[in-house]
Amino acid sequence: MTPIRVDAADVEPVTLAEMRGYLRLDPDDAGAEDALVERLIAAARAQVEVAARRILVPGRYRLMLTAWPRHGWLPLPLSPLLAVARAGLVDEAGAVTDLAPGLVRLGDDPHEAPGLVVEAGVPPLLRRAALIEVDAGHGGAGPPVPPALVQAIRLLVAHAFEHRGDTSVPPPPGVASLVEPLRRLRL
Repeated sequence: MTPIRVDAADVEPVTLAEMRGYLRLDPDDAGAEDALVERLIAAARAQVEVAARRILVPGRYRLMLTAWPRHGWLPLPLSPLLAVARAGLVDEAGAVTDLAPGLVRLGDDPHEAPGLVVEAGVPPLLRRAALIEVDAGHGGAGPPVPPALVQAIRLLVAHAFEHRGDTSVPPPPGVASLVEPLRRLRL
């Protein structure tokens, strides 16, 4: 089960204007480096997301299941979870029959132990698939991005901007110390 992003906000945790100021780029030279800085922001955010095991941009994710979990608990690699947007059964033709609200719901701790609780009243799949869509991520309706992770993004962007094209230079050591305390653990 791999979550697939189906809808996302185009809002990065660090704005272009904020990053231009952090890099001390000439305000009169707007546009010359903007495309590069925007790509570096997206790449740095993705790098911090992987290191912290957290989603830093809000979005909707789709999951397809071929069987319900045995014990009614479905752990998800998405943190923080915000809401179950849709849950239903998919027939052979691909049509989705939505389940009654509340049969699939967020677990008790959607931020640190993200997962779904599948109630006993959910019908068996019987050669059908289940479709679940959840909203997840910091920002938007979710909790704000932790300031340490925002700073880690800034440091990675500044480092990549300074060392363009030189892949032999390791990232600044301060990035790991900013991300590590906020890293979601998993067993």
